[in-house]
Amino acid sequence: MSSTTMNGNDYNNARIWQIAFFTLNNTSSNLHLFILGFVSYYATGLVGLAVMLTSTLLMAARIFDGIIDPSIGYIIDKTESKFGKFIPLMIIGNLISAGTLIIIFSVTHLLPESVQLFFFIAMLIANKVGYSLQTSVTKAAQTVLTNNPKQRPLYAIFDGIYNIGISTGGQIFVSSYLIGKHGEFNLGLFTELNAYGLILSGIFAFLAAVGIWAKDRKEFYGLAEQTISTKLRDYWPVIKGNRPLQMLSLSASMDKLATGLLRNSVVGVMLFGILLGDYALSGQIGLITVIPTLLITFIVVAIARKKGLKNSYVKSAWIGILSFLGLIALFLLIDDPTTISLANIGIETILFLVLYSLALGFASIPTTLVVPMIADVSDYETFKSGRYVPGMMGTIFSFIDQLVSSLAPTIVGAVVGIIGYHSAFPQVGEALTPSLFAATLVLAFGLPAIGLVVSIIAMKFYKLDDKKMKEIQKGIAEIKEKVKGKKDSLII
Repeated sequence: MSSTTMNGNDYNNARIWQIAFFTLNNTSSNLHLFILGFVSYYATGLVGLAVMLTSTLLMAARIFDGIIDPSIGYIIDKTESKFGKFIPLMIIGNLISAGTLIIIFSVTHLLPESVQLFFFIAMLIANKVGYSLQTSVTKAAQTVLTNNPKQRPLYAIFDGIYNIGISTGGQIFVSSYLIGKHGEFNLGLFTELNAYGLILSGIFAFLAAVGIWAKDRKEFYGLAEQTISTKLRDYWPVIKGNRPLQMLSLSASMDKLATGLLRNSVVGVMLFGILLGDYALSGQIGLITVIPTLLITFIVVAIARKKGLKNSYVKSAWIGILSFLGLIALFLLIDDPTTISLANIGIETILFLVLYSLALGFASIPTTLVVPMIADVSDYETFKSGRYVPGMMGTIFSFIDQLVSSLAPTIVGAVVGIIGYHSAFPQVGEALTPSLFAATLVLAFGLPAIGLVVSIIAMKFYKLDDKKMKEIQKGIAEIKEKVKGKKDSLII
């Protein structure tokens, strides 16, 4: 199943298992991000760094990640080896990121206090280099995997399933097993989390390489031999003239900021460990929301395959906004938040489960859909200018995305700092105060809703709907066919 004709267009198809396997590359790098999400507790608890300093460093690391992304994109676009364009960089990135995570959690606290901060910063920088290499491949290689509008949305199904496994399974593993075993965020917990997470991440990266192996060839790179060579000085005009890239980057980064706040480990402690009074609920409720979240993903992808990625993207964001607002109203109306409990399934608990499932499912969908949409943006550039620069398309998107979404840990640190937490983050089991109550609602639901509003506004200026993409793919196919016809005539 390498090609098919549909509506007069010839499409490059992938086998379902290839899409499923390659999607694991994103899961692999997300595992690293999940582990790094708990570094705040390591840095403040074992190393002794201040709350605001830790939050600022994590924000700076993400900004650095964004800054180096264009360079990573240039490397991807210029790389061609006997192992392909994408596979070598994906594996190298995974090894660098995994190695630095091991060093951060096992060495930093053992160093003299005078060098701990500088060492921590250096390792965060190195980690972001590896992480950027691997995640940039996820976006760029979508262009060679398939250009069939019926297949590209399938990435979202597999990514949604895998991400549920990471976010829900990982949270259950930490909140129920690791916290239950170690009692708190200590060295033993971090060591065990690293061991399981990094081994699993390595396996996923290998399977992703298997999935993209047959497609990582010259014939699938843009217009193949007819692709216009792009020099470094050409990138700025390309970026400046690609409005879909600009709007998608802004929209998706605001969506990712929204979900980043909701999934932030500190916000999770505040919501479940303090507001609801039972941190183990974070894993249990996460498990309950698996089925509805999967159903949401299947429904949205089905719509995307019929109506286009943009249509599903915008509708999902709207439902996410309404769900966040519903959660805020729920907590403002009930007298005792701890009545929301799986041991006491009343109307409050049912409403919370429904609204939380909708918020979690639909707010996360745009972040998942955006990866195949970046491939659409890259194809738009190929059609418009003849240039094949998927690495640059993906990493410019990442640059804006990292710049905006990096604000999540800083926003969390600033908000908890305002209510009096300067030397440590809120901990599981603390008493719920009015200021903690307000801060939790703002961080978990209020700011994510605002982020999605901005995301929808940006998408109004994104013109690559299903009709436009059919036109683009037809144009690219016609150019290739003309070149093939000329070559055949010369041979004859």
